[in-house]
Amino acid sequence: MNDICKCGASIGGAPETTAGEVVMVTESICPRCLGRIPAWRVKRGNDVFLVKDCPEHGHFETVVWRGQPAYESWVRPKIPSQPPVCFTGIDKGCPFDCGLCEAHRQHTCTALLEITQRCNLQCSFCFAGAGGSQLPDPDFQVIKGWYEKILAAGGPFNIQLSGGEPTLRDDLPEIIALGVSLGFKFIQINTNGLRLARDPNFVVKLKEAGLASAFMQFDGVTDEVHAALRGRPLLEEKIKAIEQCAADDIGVVLVPTLVPGVNDQQIGEIIKFAVEHAPAVRGVHFQPVSYFGRYPGVPADKDRITIPEIINAIEMQTRGLVKAHNFEPPGCENAFCSFHGNFVLMQDGSLSPWTKHDPAQCSCKPQIAALGAAKTRDFVARHWAKPAEACSCSAAPAETTPGWEELDNFLARLRTHTFTISGMAFQDAWNLDLERLRDCCIHVISPEGMLIPFCAYNLTDQRGRSLYRPHAAVAAPLEDEKKTP
Repeated sequence: MNDICKCGASIGGAPETTAGEVVMVTESICPRCLGRIPAWRVKRGNDVFLVKDCPEHGHFETVVWRGQPAYESWVRPKIPSQPPVCFTGIDKGCPFDCGLCEAHRQHTCTALLEITQRCNLQCSFCFAGAGGSQLPDPDFQVIKGWYEKILAAGGPFNIQLSGGEPTLRDDLPEIIALGVSLGFKFIQINTNGLRLARDPNFVVKLKEAGLASAFMQFDGVTDEVHAALRGRPLLEEKIKAIEQCAADDIGVVLVPTLVPGVNDQQIGEIIKFAVEHAPAVRGVHFQPVSYFGRYPGVPADKDRITIPEIINAIEMQTRGLVKAHNFEPPGCENAFCSFHGNFVLMQDGSLSPWTKHDPAQCSCKPQIAALGAAKTRDFVARHWAKPAEACSCSAAPAETTPGWEELDNFLARLRTHTFTISGMAFQDAWNLDLERLRDCCIHVISPEGMLIPFCAYNLTDQRGRSLYRPHAAVAAPLEDEKKTP
């Protein structure tokens, strides 16, 4: 089920010590042993917590929603759509049968190919744990097989080439060109941008190969932020990378990892920076910090920032340039995984919204999940790539009805100056909710050629052991954790 359970008689079973209103029965995993366990979404005031108990390792609670807009208002029920091709059957149950299995409820929107585990940074937060234990780069034929497997799964889908740092591969242009030749229409790289800044000839080759977009790590507008999260000052290099992409017509989406106490006070300044570099910068995609892969330590609730907190910070820190009600739940993934707002950047620097949160519409009109995935694929391909060329049609007639010129101007800017602000709340071992995971539309292709939901692929327990990522199993199981999930 995708919406809040309203049948009070059916949502019992929560621990007697749990205070608050149980609004959903779900399942999760234990952060210590990764065993599947019952879980409850529990509302306390305006906040919602994921509450769960492992019979061996005890009680866990994690905040998943804090403040307004109200949790109930964010519901967007969907009619599940089984993936057109499932490579694994149902055996142990979610999240242990990913491939995708027949219990998954959403088609692929974006498929990630991790083409290297090498990196030229050693970030304090890294979902891939990149730059540590080295695995060899997959060769060209392996990557070709991955592309073909994605096509066999119902593609072509949008492609993100990731890692590690994908620009460390000198053959990245050839990998992009291969995908284009196989029919993939939107290919993006997930990059820190450092090579793009220093190697303009490489950027030209990427564009000629068919690269549409750079999904660029960008954590703040001061070097103090970059030093804290990435190990050294990077702002000048980030700006050079953006300018180089702009010169070669590659769309840029800025991707800040939001860490409370580090850069959450720069949310508005990041948006302002992005607007100043539009339309080459197509938008900002915030990622509240998740605790998998490499991170400093076991998180407390103070170490988390939730979707409503980001939305309200955007309004407050932009001084109302963007309003909280300009954002709405996603149409593709589970409603509680993300938010987005679509805008047109006008000549005066204002952002004119064309999305609005309407709780009545979100809760009353179920949408077929596969349709949401298709719409999102198309939107990303159109609005995260380079902007369209300005229209060369003639100006408005001298005599027009009132308001016509304003509408004409808006439509002209809609073609060339769209701007998106969005965010994705990934799940880790503490806040993983299997109801949400089954709706995932962002899938990583594993070395064996299976499609794994992003949060399941990157999931690690509190000692760094992984369900799916091969190099993340860095610790031997404790004696009391040797149990079958």
